[in-house]
Amino acid sequence: MRLFFALWPDAETRSRIAAAAALLRLGAEARTVPPQNYHVTLAFLGEVGPSQVEVLREIGRCQQLPGFTVAFDTFDFWPQSQVVVAAATRIPAALNELWTSLRGDLASQPVNFWRERVDPQRSSLRAHVTLARKVVQAPVRQAMSAMPPFQWSATSFSLVRSESSGNGSIYTVVDTWRLLDETANT
Repeated sequence: MRLFFALWPDAETRSRIAAAAALLRLGAEARTVPPQNYHVTLAFLGEVGPSQVEVLREIGRCQQLPGFTVAFDTFDFWPQSQVVVAAATRIPAALNELWTSLRGDLASQPVNFWRERVDPQRSSLRAHVTLARKVVQAPVRQAMSAMPPFQWSATSFSLVRSESSGNGSIYTVVDTWRLLDETANT
């Protein structure tokens, strides 16, 4: 099964993302991402055997880190991937700490969870939500700059299974872990 760790939005955040995505003007060949598939990938694991799922759950359980709020304040077209994304220009320290901790814990395992195309040495997170795929031409820059930014208050993260179907990917949450209350120590 194909798995990845991700931030998974609550209903309110999903609605904010959908409102921004609805403003995209795309060519006929483009495919918008269904709202139930919105997420921020923290670590893509690729194909993982059933016997390794418990190791991944333990890695998730070990993350005792604070929640955070991240602002998705820019919209970009990535021509190589043919996607339009909502991206964060500033990465909160707690998000970077979660990303770094997950990657370190995965790298320390005797089983290689990293896909060849993922660079475990990458030094920075590009936090983004994919809004559309198969985009062959960039949307008009002025239209993208007029799209409303949105905030995502992350209080948990998940292990997610990805399955391919004739209509695209189907994502299923395997397990979820709460992040620590970011306001508890204020």
